Amino acid sequence: MKLAYETEAIHAYLTPIAKEAWGILASANGVSLTGMLEAIGRALHEEIKDNDYEADGLRPEWVKPARKIDADRRKRKGTR
Repeated sequence: MKLAYETEAIHAYLTPIAKEAWGILASANGVSLTGMLEAIGRALHEEIKDNDYEADGLRPEWVKPARKIDADRRKRKGTR
């Protein structure tokens, strides 16, 4: 079966708690995690488009904790 659009894979390492939360949200609403991520990604794309394709400064409530997670993981691995 050929899709009417192309898809690309993403890969992420999540803590068990974060993975469980995504699974609970998707399952409770009868959708797949792929569907959830696609829907959120499409909404985010519209937000970026509405901001003239500038993403810097968008969604600081997501970016700030993401920066901390990335920094903490780099510290544990001993990389910068």
